[in-house]
Amino acid sequence: MFQNVQNKRIKYIFYIALLIFILIMIKIFYIQVIEYKKLNTLANELWSRNLTVQADRGKILDRNGKIIVDNITTVGLYLVPNQIKDKENTAKKLSEIIGNSYDEMYKHVNKKTSIERVHPEGRNLSFEVANKINDLKLDGVYLLKESKRNYLYDNLLSHVIGYTGIDNQGLSGLELKYNKELTGTDGSIKYYSDGKGKRLNLPEIYEEPINGNDITLTIDLDVQLSLENELKQAYNKYNAEHAIGIVMKTNTAEILAMSSIPSFNPNNYKNYDEETINRNLAIWSNFEPGSTFKIVTLASAINENKVNIFEDHFYDSGSIKVANSTLHCWKRKGHGDQTYVQVVENSCNPGFVSLGLKLGKDTLFDYINKLGFGKKTGIDLNGESTGILFKRDRIGPVELATTAFGQGISVTALQQVTAVSAIVNGGTLYTPYIVSSVGDNKKTPIIRSENIIKKETSELVKYALESVIANGSGRNAYIENYRVGGKTGTAQKVGSDGRYMQGNYVLSFIGFMPANDPEFVIYIAIDNPKGVTQYGGVVSAPIARNVLKDIISIYNLKEDTTGLPKSYRWDDIRYVMIPNVIGMNKKDAKKNLKDFEIEFVGDGDKVIDISPSINTRVKEKSIVKILLN
Repeated sequence: MFQNVQNKRIKYIFYIALLIFILIMIKIFYIQVIEYKKLNTLANELWSRNLTVQADRGKILDRNGKIIVDNITTVGLYLVPNQIKDKENTAKKLSEIIGNSYDEMYKHVNKKTSIERVHPEGRNLSFEVANKINDLKLDGVYLLKESKRNYLYDNLLSHVIGYTGIDNQGLSGLELKYNKELTGTDGSIKYYSDGKGKRLNLPEIYEEPINGNDITLTIDLDVQLSLENELKQAYNKYNAEHAIGIVMKTNTAEILAMSSIPSFNPNNYKNYDEETINRNLAIWSNFEPGSTFKIVTLASAINENKVNIFEDHFYDSGSIKVANSTLHCWKRKGHGDQTYVQVVENSCNPGFVSLGLKLGKDTLFDYINKLGFGKKTGIDLNGESTGILFKRDRIGPVELATTAFGQGISVTALQQVTAVSAIVNGGTLYTPYIVSSVGDNKKTPIIRSENIIKKETSELVKYALESVIANGSGRNAYIENYRVGGKTGTAQKVGSDGRYMQGNYVLSFIGFMPANDPEFVIYIAIDNPKGVTQYGGVVSAPIARNVLKDIISIYNLKEDTTGLPKSYRWDDIRYVMIPNVIGMNKKDAKKNLKDFEIEFVGDGDKVIDISPSINTRVKEKSIVKILLN
């Protein structure tokens, strides 16, 4: 009986031991096979240490692939405090090379952390400094690749591009707007250490960084250089408060150039105040447009059949009475009897008041809204303003009248450029944009609104504005043998007290080229220039002309002599068209070329060629070479 009981106990113990063994084997199998990856990862995280290898930000390029923003490879200093044997000597040597205090560096080498990044004094070190540190062969001291932004053209396009901080993060402009796309994925050098931080004799693992996406802009670097050069010269010459310029493609709203002066150097952004570096005036600044806004009134009146610019007349006595107010023309004695083409040429305020009153507030402000005023254009930049318009219920006859000639409302430079582009391209309003592609993803033009005006209206407006350049206030933007249209603006600024400031104006010009089939639109505004006649035609039109002449060269635009000829005044440089004298004898050719200095080449009596070529406009008394047979 006792023996049987004892045998049963042995069996129970055996079965229990067997069950325990089976459970242990199952657990081992579970750990070794099923949970292996998870536990291995946890073990790696426990024993491994990562040293960051910084990725490069994507480059920023112009429309032709020219690099505007690149990266410079630098070096960062990292410490593993537990691996540093002689902390006093390490702190002393490193502080001497880097240039910070011994006490600061001693804090770094004694930090209770697995990896210490020496910040900021150990960031973006030059290779020369890095080599000095490397030669010391100090335990626990690591030098790793870092990347620093390099703005190749200093101040160029600074408000558009923006800048990055010490950690290569975008802080303004496109650098901020597209920070996610520009930022790459950092790599690392992984090594293994024990619980005390001492390095284990195991191979390192290198994870290569993935650089950010390149961004291609709609900007043409050559046009941008031209615009900024002209604006800087004017800004310095006239001691202006600000200068603004935009060049845009009329049929796509691609920004070819955009500039706000004063600008800043993103490589040294800390040397500038916040107001300078954070305000892109071309999209942020609100100001009264003045006479450049008359283009909107003109287009609206023509489109509504309120005026025939060739047949209808307006008599300007120098002022016009609206309600209880008298609104004056810039020419105090008035322009007398004019067609409405002449009203546009002369930039006659009372003439435009008459157009505004013919339209009425609802119709005029409907067009103003359709053309994008009073709201953001939607450009892919941060910090855009909406402008300020009268509320409909507060618009009386006087507010309607002043709006018609660009006073009492506030707009941005970009709003004006997009609106005028819509007027001269046949009535299509586009969303302006400045980034054409991110990586391989290309953008296409976005239409905001179509058929705002009729094509016939657009043709008449273009004619009137070409006439402004040939015969009116925009004469200083005239380019021989090319067709240019445009409008000048002289807007008195409003002070903080709500009153107009004496002698303080924004002088502007908006133009397009070629006038018959516009491809480029340009806007120039100079804020409070000193020591010069306060008219947009005097200050801003010549700047636009110089930039347009550069665009002619950059894009190799062909001459076109079919436009309106310039009407000359006594103080103008006169241009004369070279007549066709090929086939004439020497005597007759001389008679026909009386306005030029002639040089004959050859001994014959018959003209077989001429330089410059026939039907070209050149300065009066220019040298003309005639090739004889």
